[in-house]
Amino acid sequence: MPPMVRDLITDLENAGFVDRGGKDSHRNVVHPQVRRPVTVSGQLGDDAKQYQLRAVRLAIEESKK
Repeated sequence: MPPMVRDLITDLENAGFVDRGGKDSHRNVVHPQVRRPVTVSGQLGDDAKQYQLRAVRLAIEESKK
């Protein structure tokens, strides 16, 4: 069972990312040490897509450097 969008957002917030808003169901989160903002789309209860999981993992890894 894939994680939900709310789980991805929680993981990003725990890693120090800040939600800078978005339009409709899109959320843009930023971190001072990550070059590009991460966009997570979907309602909080939706299953996360594979590409979203990959983007979140890469962003969290980049924030640790």
